[in-house]
Amino acid sequence: MLLDGKVALVTGASQGLGRTISSHLGQAGARGVAFDKLTSFDDLPQGWVSMSGDVRDENSLAEAASLAHSKFGSLDIVIANAGLVPPWRQTEHIDLDEWRQVFEVNVSGVIATIKHSVPFLKKHGGAIVVMGSLNSHRAHPRQCLYTATKHAVLGIVRATAMDLGQYGIRVNALGPGPIATEALVGRIHARANQGALPGDEALSQLAKGSALERMATEEEVAKLAVFLASENASGLTGQLVAVDAGIL
Repeated sequence: MLLDGKVALVTGASQGLGRTISSHLGQAGARGVAFDKLTSFDDLPQGWVSMSGDVRDENSLAEAASLAHSKFGSLDIVIANAGLVPPWRQTEHIDLDEWRQVFEVNVSGVIATIKHSVPFLKKHGGAIVVMGSLNSHRAHPRQCLYTATKHAVLGIVRATAMDLGQYGIRVNALGPGPIATEALVGRIHARANQGALPGDEALSQLAKGSALERMATEEEVAKLAVFLASENASGLTGQLVAVDAGIL
């Protein structure tokens, strides 16, 4: 029970990595608020409440942080997970309207989540964990937009870690490689229908590109989130921690 008595706020919590992270936080003893634009929340951890909202709306994020504090008496852990993965595009086909929309969620949404959590975290210190990516320090073809947002996220983590350390607030990022979420599998099969590699072959290639010859799992990402949120990571801040099965 690494997080017994702790209170968390998780954005993008209704599905995928956000849902798995919320579940593992709950198993580790935390209570909290699961926040998502979607209104359907399945299998909330015991003692958790859900809130529908949009990370593009500062007011809803402020309300979510306030809800965690008012309902549970504290806010100790913030998981800024909400994000979008845009379609792959060649550079000359970049859509600047799409560019602005994705930055609004992946970058502005992250800093707004942090901004509105800090007044509560400052009371006792705490941990912020941001969803970065392998693309926070690498790049891939046709992924300029996504890569740019995840590079920006790493900058946010490093700068806010320096600002907030004086209050006992740690800020770190998760750095997943390819994770076989429903969303990733769906994108791979969609690209296969457009003439790319067949889905199973593409997934196999992703697996073989790692030292462990497999993809990391949602559960492994969630376990790392629990570690970064816990006192076991008390000396760790401003870092991007990879969980990618060894893509070197």
